[in-house]
Amino acid sequence: MDEYRTLEMLADLRAKGAISEEEYQREKAKILNNNNSGFTAMGMGENSYLVFMHLSQFAGYIIPGLGFILPIVLWLINADKSEAVNKHGKNIANFMLSMLIYVVVAIPLCFLIVGFLILGVLFVLEIIFIIIAAVRANNDEYWAYPLTIRFFS
Repeated sequence: MDEYRTLEMLADLRAKGAISEEEYQREKAKILNNNNSGFTAMGMGENSYLVFMHLSQFAGYIIPGLGFILPIVLWLINADKSEAVNKHGKNIANFMLSMLIYVVVAIPLCFLIVGFLILGVLFVLEIIFIIIAAVRANNDEYWAYPLTIRFFS
């Protein structure tokens, strides 16, 4: 019953011009999807699980290799249970493979000094992109990582 009150308040805000039609539709979809998705994994709802998948890439900074393995395992375990998990998992895998290729190309360029600059830029971009993707996933949005080669579609 609470979701109906929330939808009514959103409709009032839209009617008063406080929010746009796009904002209204996005929030309405969030309310309706959160109540109907039924997806839970590891005690988390779908959005929380997607955020965890994106942020799990940072595990590689603690234990080398874990930041590559953990998101893949999280994706494969629940890919068949949620279309969103499958879509985000493919996005994450494509991004990680693309970054790996860029790093492998940049390492020999370190002999020309420019490789160090490229590695630094890749490091910063990786952190920024992962955070943006996690925030977007939390807001029930899909965000394709820039500079990504599509291996999985």
